[in-house]
Amino acid sequence: MLDKGLIHIYYGDGKGKTTAAVGQAVRAAGSGLKVLFFQFLKDNTSSEREILEQIPNVTCLPGKRHVKFYNRMNGDDKAEYRRYNTKALDEIIKFCTRFDMLILDEAACAADLGLLSEQKLVDFLRHKPKGLEVVLTGRRASDGLLALADYATEMSKVRHPYDAGITAREGIEF
Repeated sequence: MLDKGLIHIYYGDGKGKTTAAVGQAVRAAGSGLKVLFFQFLKDNTSSEREILEQIPNVTCLPGKRHVKFYNRMNGDDKAEYRRYNTKALDEIIKFCTRFDMLILDEAACAADLGLLSEQKLVDFLRHKPKGLEVVLTGRRASDGLLALADYATEMSKVRHPYDAGITAREGIEF
């Protein structure tokens, strides 16, 4: 177990946030640390899960099966998804004590969109188990989350194929 678990946040409009978190999971697992991995706003089909689930010391918790894009959610969808995410975070908080690292992919984004209680997330980070390393990702991270981070890395887009009409490609963007 790590003496003092630190908080990492990878955020911004550039590519690489989840990729960095997955790399951190691989590195930690490779050194014998136990990693718990959960994805908000994703439906268990991102390609990284396929390999993460095969790595010793990595436990991937399943998320919601059918996730709409935020801009396609109505008010009821958003309220239901917020309840789902809040319950998921409650369960993760109970379960994470057996792990050395917790990765909450897209948690900062879910909180920013109001699809996860930011207050609950902040309270957890303030009172997390002492040796637990926590990694958060998301397009935007609030000042409150950034204030708690020991590592805050902003991924900045300089150029992206989407701007030229190239859609997300399996194995590269998802």
